[in-house]
Parts: sequence; C-alpha cells; structure tokens
Amino acid sequence: METNEIVLNAIGREEYITVEGNVRLHVTDWGQGKPVVLIHGWPLSDAMYEYQYQFLVEKGYQAIGISLRGFGKSDKPYGVYNYDTYAHDIKVVLDKLDIEDATLGGFSMGGAIAIHYVAKYNSARVSKLALFGAAAPVWTKRNDYDYGFTKEAVDELIALSKVNRPQLLENFGKIFGASETALPAGIASWLGGINVEASPYATTQSLIALRDTDLRGELSKISIPTAIFHGTKDVICEFALAEQMHQGIEDSYIVTFENSGHGLFIEELEKFNTELLTFLQK
Repeated sequence: METNEIVLNAIGREEYITVEGNVRLHVTDWGQGKPVVLIHGWPLSDAMYEYQYQFLVEKGYQAIGISLRGFGKSDKPYGVYNYDTYAHDIKVVLDKLDIEDATLGGFSMGGAIAIHYVAKYNSARVSKLALFGAAAPVWTKRNDYDYGFTKEAVDELIALSKVNRPQLLENFGKIFGASETALPAGIASWLGGINVEASPYATTQSLIALRDTDLRGELSKISIPTAIFHGTKDVICEFALAEQMHQGIEDSYIVTFENSGHGLFIEELEKFNTELLTFLQK
C-alpha cells in the first residue's frame, strides 16, 4: 500500500453523499471487497443493519448502508417521497461510489424499493438481489390480490401519523416481532429510537407509497439471482408476499424464518447472517 493510500484510509470515507443540490444522504461504508448495499425499511434508517455491517466486513465484503432521504441522519427536505425518488437516490449513490457487481438487499419498504430500482435501472451496478421481509409486490389488497393490509387500514395508519406519530410507532413495535415480547427490551428500544429520527412528513408519504404502489409488473423484469428471506410469523408483511415474489421472479428462492415475525434480521440474527453469506458466495 502506498503512502497516499494509507493517508486516505486513515482519513476515512465520506459519510454523506449529495444526491441533489440540497439533499445529502447518510451512508455507512465499511470494509473492503465485493460490495453489499443495504436499504432499510419504514421508518428505520441504515442504522438497522448494525449487526450485519461488522459481520460482512469480517467476512471480506464492503458493507454499504444507505439512509433514504427523510430518514435517519439523511437530509429531510419537503418534496416528493416515493419509490421513484428513492430509487433515483440509490442510483446516484452507487454511481458516485462507482460500485460494481453489488448485491442489493432491502428490508420491508426497502425491499420494494430494491425491486423497483432493479426493474427501473435494469440492474445497474447490481448483480444479485436480496429481499428481507419485503413489502412487495403489493402491500395492500386489490380486487385481484388478496394479501396484505386493506387500504382502509393503511388510511388509518396515515391519519394516525399526522396526529400521534409516537402511538403509530408503538403500535408497529408491538407487531414487529413474532410476539410482543419476541425482541429483548433493549433491542426494541434501540429500534424505536431509530424510528423516531424519521421525518414526520416522510413517514406519512412513505405510508402512502406503500399503500398505492403495485410492483407486480416489475417482477418479470428482474433477471438477476434473488434470495427472498421471510418470517412465517410476519404480520406486517405476511408470508404470502414472499410466495408472490417467488412466483414472479424467475431466478429466486425463499429462505424461511420459522421463528421470526417482521424483525427476522434481529430475531434470527445468526441464521440471517449465515444465509446472507451463503447467498453472497453462490
């Protein structure tokens, strides 16, 4: 390693990347090796992957977590918050970091956004897709789709987000795990702290995007290997969603988490990390 490389590594990498003139996203960028890019769920941030980052680094990968605009330590401007905006921001970050041949992973809403990114940008800079309890292909029921929440139920969540966001987050916390007591109190508190960081406006607008976005037509556009991790006890994104994604994505397989609700990345942490590594090594 040359002297200037040593100095650069000592200084560290950028934690903030500008995706628009007035919008900077917080990025965790650790390690060396083949890149793994992780997108968080609603209303979390890249901090949710704390127990994946160090694991991936130790296994020889570059672990990159992106906090979407409106969440975590990223900027929270007024504006459009939907899957197109989020996918665009991911594209800018991957372009600026000059990422190639990455595995793109997304949890919950982040999984839906990852699907949209791969379909919209023809797998740009990405060679594998991992979906963790993804809120896809559709999070709400339709006349021809009998899975997920009713639109009326999500309307109630949207209304609550405008008058009592702490209550909304508390309600979601109670159903995040396989049971109300599935997550240790400290872990539940940690996740709750991340949720509170989100912009109130982004919190509401993302619920609208979750309610209204239908990605069924995009599944057939995904031609890269895809792993679908899903908890059988998930009530936020029921297991039937995993089966719908598997049917629609040709080169895909399901990893079942029998003891997890929505929080599979923490409820079955060791299995989650091991199965992710297995997928990365395929």
